[in-house]
Amino acid sequence: MRAQLLWTLVGGLAATACDGSAPTQPQRAIVVRSEAQDQLHQLSDMNRAIALRRAIYASGRTCRRVEESGYVQEYGNLSMWTASCDSGRSWAIFVGPDGTAQIRDCREMETLKLPACTIRPSPAQKTG
Repeated sequence: MRAQLLWTLVGGLAATACDGSAPTQPQRAIVVRSEAQDQLHQLSDMNRAIALRRAIYASGRTCRRVEESGYVQEYGNLSMWTASCDSGRSWAIFVGPDGTAQIRDCREMETLKLPACTIRPSPAQKTG
């Protein structure tokens, strides 16, 4: 009986040691979103332009008037938006789950290896 138990144990250990890895559960991404991120999807074009323009100004950059704005994509836990200003400059606005915004010049996106400032339908527009 002991010999049979010993061989069963050795066989089990050998089977788990063959590939050197322990069984794992598939990992799911954890998404943290804020009400502020979700509310941007619900704003009218005019109100969204105002909100994005305020974020641009708060970062020390300028934009007298937003001519076009829209959702780009999720980037990590940041919602990425873009705003094209009347000066000809476009900005990428990354909105975090804490309500803060990070602003980047759209001309620098490729250099920074960030997504292009291409407006896409927002998830809220797709469902409703």
